[in-house]
Amino acid sequence: MPYIQDHDRERVIGDGPKNAGELNYALTELVIEYMERTGKCYNTMNDIMGALEGCKLEFYRRVTAPYEDKKIEENGDVY
Repeated sequence: MPYIQDHDRERVIGDGPKNAGELNYALTELVIEYMERTGKCYNTMNDIMGALEGCKLEFYRRVTAPYEDKKIEENGDVY
């Protein structure tokens, strides 16, 4: 987890992150809050990791892959 300065923490949660470190902090805070509500046990940790992995894969499928396909068309493929 990135360790951002105390005075930035409330802004990140309230206004949203402005860089990758702040995004990591915001996601970590959300995960910790969920774990505190549901209990620190294997099942909760497994649920969190599964949700993060699903989110990552969906972001790749819906955002990153189409972007890469567009760049292949614009710049040519390397394969």
